[in-house]
Amino acid sequence: MNELEVFLSKINLICKEQGSLSVEAARKVIYEINSFLFTKYKGIGTLSEFEKKYEYLSDFHKYWEKNHKEILNVQIDDEKCEEVADALHDVYVKTGGRAFREVYDTNGLNDEEVCQIRFLTANQDFRGSRDFKELSDIYKRDPDIFAVEYVVRKPVGFLNSLDMADLSQTDKRITYAKTIGQFLYERNSTPYELLNYYNNDVYKLRQDLIKYVGAGFGNKKADMFIRDMVVLGIWKNVKGFEKIDVASDVNTIKVALRTGILESAIPLVSSFLDIFCYQYSYIDQMNAKAWRRVWEIWREKYPERIESPSLLDYFIYRIVGKEFCKENLFTYECVNGHEFKWRNSKKSICPTCKEKAEVIYEQYMCDNEDGSIITSQFLPEFTNCPLKSVCDSSNKKKLQPPKSISIFGKTGWTSAYSEREGGGGGLMA
Repeated sequence: MNELEVFLSKINLICKEQGSLSVEAARKVIYEINSFLFTKYKGIGTLSEFEKKYEYLSDFHKYWEKNHKEILNVQIDDEKCEEVADALHDVYVKTGGRAFREVYDTNGLNDEEVCQIRFLTANQDFRGSRDFKELSDIYKRDPDIFAVEYVVRKPVGFLNSLDMADLSQTDKRITYAKTIGQFLYERNSTPYELLNYYNNDVYKLRQDLIKYVGAGFGNKKADMFIRDMVVLGIWKNVKGFEKIDVASDVNTIKVALRTGILESAIPLVSSFLDIFCYQYSYIDQMNAKAWRRVWEIWREKYPERIESPSLLDYFIYRIVGKEFCKENLFTYECVNGHEFKWRNSKKSICPTCKEKAEVIYEQYMCDNEDGSIITSQFLPEFTNCPLKSVCDSSNKKKLQPPKSISIFGKTGWTSAYSEREGGGGGLMA
């Protein structure tokens, strides 16, 4: 019997013995649920992560590791991929490709400076707290902060200079800063010169960044960094750019699920069940493959196309994921009964009678028929989401992307162990 069958047999036995769910029976059931999901015991076994051995967190952890792919059974829908490819081609034609090539303003810095800043910060998770404008302003005030020697020798000072001291998982961030400097030392290279070191092959660089233990460059961060260098024209005449994927994140996954290009047998499970992030990693990999399939179909059907799947990222993330594919259209009602819509929840005065107004409900932009409200801030050519028809036909608009709990750190899974007979333990906020 597998771990899940053993657990269910225990629950079934309790129910049969008790006859009804008395308080005593409820205690036993809750004890078994907690024991199965979140406790370990002597001899539970170990697994390997990041070249180290860790005990399983629970019997469910063992079961989930072995069976998560079969249970989720994620598939790529070619028919939906073609519908999305058609829609993206339409966007490309209407915008002259502009929708897929915008990244950010380089704030007057030269190519080597932009590359230096991005490379030394791309492996850090800023959680929206720093954009390139802010980082480049810090550089302008004191370029030595971004000197590789300083980053390696004083990583804490580097992070503090970026105002990252209040973010979580400081130990991990320090390791990332020091290790990425070591990556450059081993190649006797600056970030800008890495293209020459790899004979212009950005895919080989990507693979080495991801494999370099402790550098903090996973698929997403490596793909985003390389995409930026190519789109900004910092690295030219590159090879292997077509192998660089969409930077998979909650926005690109959300759009993939809602358009139906990516399908799972059941709605995705909560991060509380996704112990050691097996679901997240699986969905992350399949999401990149799904968007690559969209790009392949687009490339096969139309002469007007983008050079790499990675160029889909800005459009999907910024235009669709953050602007359209969220409930950010708010309907207000004032004290006199007037209703009106607004793009955010900060409005407080009725435009008709100037009396107090409050939000009464929120909706997706694409569910509203008032084009003047939902015209894209970034693509004025579109008065609604370019993928609306695909999402409408998939009937999956409620699907949510996965969330991840870090494996390491003070709030991660490796600090959440609990012994079966001891109780307590678990995740901390």
